[in-house]
Amino acid sequence: MGDPKPFDLNALFGHVDKNKDSFIQRLAEAVSIPSVSSSKEHRNQVIFMVKWMANLLRESGFSAELFELGDETFPDGSKAVLPPAILGHLGKDPKKKTLLIYGHLDVQPASKEDGWDTEPFKLVEKDGRLFGRGSSDDKGPVLGWLHAIQAYQALHIDLPVNIKCVFEGMEESGSKGLEELLIKKKDFLDDVDYVCISDNYWLGTSKPCVTYGLRGCCYFFIEVQCAAKDLHSGLYGGSVHEAMSDLVYLLNSLVSVNGRIAIPGIMDDVEPLCNNEQHVYSNIEFDIDDYRQMIGCKKLIHEDKVKTLMSRWRYPSLSIHGIEGAFHDPGSKTVIPRKVIGKFSIRIVPDQKPEHIAKQTVEYLDAQWKARNSPNTYKAYMVDGGNHWKAPLDNFNVKAAAKATKNVYNVEPDYTREGGSIPITLLFQELTGKSVILLPMGAADDGAHSQNEKIDVRNYIEGTKVFCSYLHEIAQEGK
Repeated sequence: MGDPKPFDLNALFGHVDKNKDSFIQRLAEAVSIPSVSSSKEHRNQVIFMVKWMANLLRESGFSAELFELGDETFPDGSKAVLPPAILGHLGKDPKKKTLLIYGHLDVQPASKEDGWDTEPFKLVEKDGRLFGRGSSDDKGPVLGWLHAIQAYQALHIDLPVNIKCVFEGMEESGSKGLEELLIKKKDFLDDVDYVCISDNYWLGTSKPCVTYGLRGCCYFFIEVQCAAKDLHSGLYGGSVHEAMSDLVYLLNSLVSVNGRIAIPGIMDDVEPLCNNEQHVYSNIEFDIDDYRQMIGCKKLIHEDKVKTLMSRWRYPSLSIHGIEGAFHDPGSKTVIPRKVIGKFSIRIVPDQKPEHIAKQTVEYLDAQWKARNSPNTYKAYMVDGGNHWKAPLDNFNVKAAAKATKNVYNVEPDYTREGGSIPITLLFQELTGKSVILLPMGAADDGAHSQNEKIDVRNYIEGTKVFCSYLHEIAQEGK
């Protein structure tokens, strides 16, 4: 092959443009595999998807090893093998930095009957958009990384970093087995210098961003039981203390109409605003009216851009999600449910801790229950608690991602946090002790998890160029 050619960003960009059609065709192949991780019936397709990706990595010179993660037990008691995870590496030059890339190959369920305009597992290009389940979440970004690496190889430009990758097939179903594997294989991560994840989205549809923070999530159940069986309201109504009434009382006590969390002390541990933070939010491109119209609501809690963004990202929020055990089908049914379970979550932020949030929340609900003075059986508890994540804005990983983005889009990206949670982000930070960032490819209107998921051709191709540039920029620290 001869000596490596010098770095040439324009040549890399030209290669990506030249191969646009083949990159779209490869995405079509990926989308055609219905790798729905939540479905036992699709489990073999998820495994096929993981092996398909491992073969592509090997064809590009990666050492890509598949690691089994055990079995999954479904609610009906049946079992299915978990799809394996890929741990891969390319290059072992001790003089180079090592970058770890994470992505997932599984998708949410989808069918034409759900309201899709096209077949969800057939990539359809229309008006510059590529429709198909997984096109944006997360098959498009995963392939973008591969195509960026292949661009260097095709032009005989030396890869500026060693690359490691972790690709899994269960992210949409809780990443079952992955944490245990990574802890067991921690030596695989020991020489990692940076971590980059592309499993999120721009804040809007026109301006790119770099994401440096995520809220954590604490999920709670409230159980109330009033009888040994469901009761007919015509026969028993007025003679029993109904569980549903108790539960509605408790749920209604948690948050005000304006979103204020009623739990005492909940805000005490929230990280104070730093000196320039208000300025960071003020500079973000975000139209409050467009946001309200996209949601389809009459009025937002805050009609101010900065307050709205802070409410979504840097302050905790409480959301009530549903009631298990209650009648919820169309039509009328006069049942008094014997037992109901209310479900809600609290999105937490620096410097809140799940254990402390759990204690505060349960103590508050216990006090509310005591004041209710109901004879029914009651229990409140946290089901799961995931921590928040935040990277310093001035670290080199953030700066490299921002410069790479500007090299492609010719604008300074917005610096965003997100209200959602990606637990693997914090795990990588804890296991490597190194900087983690989120570098999104897709836009806010991609519809991940929804009907008609898509990725714009522009984002797919220009996002691949961002990855090309980032591989170079991340190698420049100390030079």
